[in-house]
Amino acid sequence: MIRVMIAEDQELIRQSLEIILSNKPDMELVGIAEDGLKAVKLAKELLPDIILMDIRMPGIDGVKCIEIIKEKHPNIKIIVLTTFDDDEYVFNALKNGASGYLLKGISSKELVDAIRTVYNGGALINPNIAVKVVKLFSQMAHIDYRFKVDEKTLNSLSKNEIKIIKLIGMGMSNKEITDKLKFSEGTVRNYISGILDKLNLRDRTQIAIFAVQSGMILNGIDSKGDISEA
Repeated sequence: MIRVMIAEDQELIRQSLEIILSNKPDMELVGIAEDGLKAVKLAKELLPDIILMDIRMPGIDGVKCIEIIKEKHPNIKIIVLTTFDDDEYVFNALKNGASGYLLKGISSKELVDAIRTVYNGGALINPNIAVKVVKLFSQMAHIDYRFKVDEKTLNSLSKNEIKIIKLIGMGMSNKEITDKLKFSEGTVRNYISGILDKLNLRDRTQIAIFAVQSGMILNGIDSKGDISEA
């Protein structure tokens, strides 16, 4: 049974989604949130498999909700269902961990198929949105995002800091890193703060980019997929 939660501020759309999901034998609607604050609260309480997330909601917008929920509950999969295809919304939603980005107006069959696809580990993006994503990555390929870090600074990183840089570069959340390294979440946050300070980086996205650019990921994964000590 696929446990689905709806986060949508428009009552008519909430009701429509509820009707679509109600007669699907493999789906269960477990909760409905009318604003971002409630969406975050219900996600924590209900731990649904899938959240259908609107972008513009009172309290906390959908993009920020995705970031908060995925940070604390990485196994919850989120499908953005919105009328907005603005480049910034698309990029930030996908960057924060959305597994799908669909525009309202799709058929009920397309929506149900999307939920099943994402639940089974796939990702689904509306064709119009996909064009934007391809164009965005094409633009990024022609921009120098390289972060310059001197050798002395690199040598100042501890083994644990290097491990965490590698794991962030692999796309892991703080929770996943704590499970991997058996640290507390507070310890991981402290390490990340130290890394940002030492490398003069702004956020964990820049840490991930640095991990790829520096070759840490390719050089630090063994044949079993585990990270090496150096």
